[in-house]
Amino acid sequence: MHGALEMPQLPATVGVGFKPQHFIDITKDPGRVGFFEVHAENYMGAGGLPHAQLTALRADYALSVHGVGLSIGGARGLDPDHLARLRQLCQRYQPESFSEHLAWSSHDAGFLNDLLPLPYTDESLSVICAHVDQVQEALGRRMLLENPSTYVIFEQSTIAEVDFLAEVARRTGCGLLLDVNNVFVSATNHGFDPCAYIDCFPLQHVGEIHLGGHVVEELPSGPLLIDAHSSEVADPVWSLFADVVSRCGPVATLVEWDNDVPCWSVLADEAARAARILHAPEKRHARAG
Repeated sequence: MHGALEMPQLPATVGVGFKPQHFIDITKDPGRVGFFEVHAENYMGAGGLPHAQLTALRADYALSVHGVGLSIGGARGLDPDHLARLRQLCQRYQPESFSEHLAWSSHDAGFLNDLLPLPYTDESLSVICAHVDQVQEALGRRMLLENPSTYVIFEQSTIAEVDFLAEVARRTGCGLLLDVNNVFVSATNHGFDPCAYIDCFPLQHVGEIHLGGHVVEELPSGPLLIDAHSSEVADPVWSLFADVVSRCGPVATLVEWDNDVPCWSVLADEAARAARILHAPEKRHARAG
């Protein structure tokens, strides 16, 4: 079915996550960002103020819909009601991008309010591919799958994360969402080189990049980074982002700030910093030669 999938694409600009408290400021100060992202589960109702605001934004901006509740990595099948609501949402707004996480958040009939890691094995690879195929068939469009931030490593894993993601993309035709902050968080927590991870990442499949802030907890064993989306992007993450851009050129990039949300001007300034890196011509394909 890969050839039949609709493959819309976000513009190679910088966007931010839409927060309702920013709506008035956005309308008074248009054009500061190239697109907005919303979490799918916040817009699965039929109407009300959320849809009124999103409809107004959609008239002027590209849109990325980001799921947090499909539980792509769950052992049980996908929830058909959730998938149907997601399909209705995508039909209603026709977003340029839909993405979900390489994670699980459900067990039997219970839903866990977290994005949990999974072992990278042949068995979990088959589950993920089957679920991605199911989502793409239901939506009639290509989805993007996001690399996770992780805090534990499974002894059962037999496949490197980048190879796992590359194989999912190869088997299903999906794209990838490269979260640069997640790379840095996982690299620090597990003691590997984030640049080496990017060296191996299948950048040809990347349809969107995410940036965000993290917090640091000092433990006896060393620092633990948590992907909190509650602060500005850290300097090492900016540097890693510049390295990614130098390898693959401009790609739609989102600044995530979901907790302790600042005023609109602060968030827009963070997006502007990302845009300067994204469109710096001297960095583009610097490694190509």
